[in-house]
Amino acid sequence: MTRILISGGGIGGLALAQGLRRGGLDVAVYEREPSPRLRNQGYRIHIDGDGNAALAACLPPEVLDLVRRTSGVNGDLVAGYTDQLEQVMAQTFPLTGDDGITCVDRYTFRQGLLTGLDGAVHFGRAVSGYEVLGSGRVHVRFADGGSDEGDLLVGADGIGSAVRRLLVPHATVRDLGIRCLYGRMVLGAGTDPLVPADFDRGFSWVADRTGYGAGFAPVRFRTPPRNGASDYLMTVLTATPERMGVPDDKLFRMAPQEIWELAVEATAAWHPAVRELFAHGDPATFFPITLRAGERVDAWEPGPVTLLGDAIHTMPPTGGVGANTALRDAQTLAGELLGGAAPVDAVAAYERVMLPRGFEVVDRSLEMAAQLFGPRP
Repeated sequence: MTRILISGGGIGGLALAQGLRRGGLDVAVYEREPSPRLRNQGYRIHIDGDGNAALAACLPPEVLDLVRRTSGVNGDLVAGYTDQLEQVMAQTFPLTGDDGITCVDRYTFRQGLLTGLDGAVHFGRAVSGYEVLGSGRVHVRFADGGSDEGDLLVGADGIGSAVRRLLVPHATVRDLGIRCLYGRMVLGAGTDPLVPADFDRGFSWVADRTGYGAGFAPVRFRTPPRNGASDYLMTVLTATPERMGVPDDKLFRMAPQEIWELAVEATAAWHPAVRELFAHGDPATFFPITLRAGERVDAWEPGPVTLLGDAIHTMPPTGGVGANTALRDAQTLAGELLGGAAPVDAVAAYERVMLPRGFEVVDRSLEMAAQLFGPRP
């Protein structure tokens, strides 16, 4: 039986594992984090039509049903405002009905994708290197010792991909010069009245003239997940390090409470309705991230090692399509591997689609980033 090794247990890696296992292949997923919970990557993920199609193709019906039931209530509005809450743009979208998914909570979504993969996902195992053997198989080494061997290694290990560094060492990821402060405000009887009506309909963007921007989006679960997660409003404040007045060596050492205080202080002069959303945020949920984007790279010689998602085409979240692109990668690669071709031939067919498609999406996300943040060097 063909054995597939996947480095990275994020969204793309788990969707791929589900699709391959569903098709009868032997799969092992190795994730460097000790558990599925320990990730500061964000909270709410937008799922578009492509993402829905990929999930339907990769997930067994019972897993897809679980993911759908624990997704967020669908929204229909994307809008932009000044810091004094004057609307400057609005776009509505037809609701997709009960079958479609438009948003998910990252942690709950990942738990759903883990369903049924017992014994296939190994946490606390970081892939540190590999070598292609004379037989054409791949020998994988782990940072804490030990190894494994398979017919194909898929690097789905994110922006800092160890697999990418070995496979295409010339591929680079650049800093876009924007820092994001993510947080959440729990939604309930005491905070529901604070949320402007339109903010509860989808994604809202607020910006002032000094260089700060902020995004807000709700997650109201269709069915309460078993992990006990509460409905919440995702909040994110963006600016350059210079505008925040906090260099990276300090920002990324700050405690969550300090990150929250920074967001509250930055929006002190904004409209009270917006200001209150940060003020009532849960201080323990705040953390910073750096926006990055992968530089376009030419195709390489296909072999028994490939890449998926952010490991090759990192993109900023401005297009809301990063997770969807990783899901499409998983769908395409699973389809090729299950089509009966040899793994290397399947990889070649996958990469012919994945590389141009992924970097086209990166370009579109960068165009939107320039509109929101202004052009960056």
